[in-house]
Amino acid sequence: MEIDFEAITEYQRYKLMASLIVPRPIALVTTLSARGTINAAPFSMFNMLGEEPPIVMISINRLDDGSLKDTAVNIARSREFVVHLCDEAMAEKMHRCGERLPPDVSELEKVGLTPVASSRVVPPRIAEAPVAFECTLWETLETTSRQIFIGCVHRLHARDELIDTENWRVRLQHYFPVGRFGASDYVTTRERFTLG
Repeated sequence: MEIDFEAITEYQRYKLMASLIVPRPIALVTTLSARGTINAAPFSMFNMLGEEPPIVMISINRLDDGSLKDTAVNIARSREFVVHLCDEAMAEKMHRCGERLPPDVSELEKVGLTPVASSRVVPPRIAEAPVAFECTLWETLETTSRQIFIGCVHRLHARDELIDTENWRVRLQHYFPVGRFGASDYVTTRERFTLG
């Protein structure tokens, strides 16, 4: 089978790419609105781009009317955000943060996640998350359908048992993140194997 991407719609391309390029890590991003409301939203078009500088990328689609989602508006305005990686224990609450709420309603409050103060940026981090990266905006790219935010990581917060700072290794026996598998399907990372 061969599919000409120039002959199909944007939606069809999205459906194919988002269901084939899997599993994808999920960024649960917290930002602050201009009025101080904590916004939290999950994005699976997310990944690290490098370590020097330490940068991550979040791609946020536009709404059907072409306007920006709350997270994109907040990052563009404040240039600060926190990226959380989600594990099995908080997967359902992470997914519920993706529901459309008015800009003045906090997803964290609605789903029962706990905000705690960040060290370097104003948006809070989420206490229940195993990992949080405090970021400032490094660069923004725009396409017809998306805004792509590249963030520079300034601080990492992790559960105490997660990181061995003598060897700079993650203790994977304590880390069970979830990934996006397409549509509302997710995968766990419990089945692992080593090569080489």
